[in-house]
Amino acid sequence: MPRSRARRRVRIDSASSRPAPVSEQPAHTLQMSDLAARTSASLSRLSHVVGRLEKRGLLARARIPGSGRRTNATLTEAGYEEVVAAAPGHVAAVREYLIDGLEPHELAALRRIGTAVDAAIKRGQPDAGSAASAPAGTPTS
Repeated sequence: MPRSRARRRVRIDSASSRPAPVSEQPAHTLQMSDLAARTSASLSRLSHVVGRLEKRGLLARARIPGSGRRTNATLTEAGYEEVVAAAPGHVAAVREYLIDGLEPHELAALRRIGTAVDAAIKRGQPDAGSAASAPAGTPTS
């Protein structure tokens, strides 16, 4: 596959999968701040992306009653259908660009890394990009 076509495919798959974490939630709803954390996006950046998805009828936003400025993002039926349709291409791209090019010992290392990341997430550690999670003496900027 030509490199430019591959880059475009990854961008399309990535844009289509942005609401994927919402699809995994009860009622296909997730608080915007949680979605931002799960997609490693700032709330500002996520708001722009969600706005575009809203215009396409894929997501809807609704303010959460009570104090604060909390907002839920809810995947529409059309949005869920798009996530489901994008999944096979996304999986194929990950396999093609990440898995297929690795040697068995590299796959074993990737598996260990994935297991460690999963364990950290389950423990509720700060995200990897925060200064609080950087080892002592590690530059954070």
